[in-house]
Amino acid sequence: MNKNKLHVKTGDTVKVIAGDERGKTGRIVSVNIEKQKVVIEGLNLVTKHTKPSAKNPQGGISKVEAPIHASNVAIVDPKSGETVKTARRKNGEGKTERYSKKTGEVI
Repeated sequence: MNKNKLHVKTGDTVKVIAGDERGKTGRIVSVNIEKQKVVIEGLNLVTKHTKPSAKNPQGGISKVEAPIHASNVAIVDPKSGETVKTARRKNGEGKTERYSKKTGEVI
């Protein structure tokens, strides 16, 4: 069993470092570990055409957030506002926590 892990999780504030949305920051809404993609709130919007249905009788065009590859985002430190790399360590209670390699503080 090879469990894949990503450096980000739902709820993290991240900055996009590559692609059309480069330089923008947002909060992660969902993470797809198998495809290694993340959806960021309000970023990478695409136009979605929907056919009329019982749920949506009008149909129409709407803007939807599209996923971005996880390698194109970096975690933002909540205190300094800069992008940081993270690592994992065990705290005193034996649980794993993520911390900033730059400042050493828990993220």
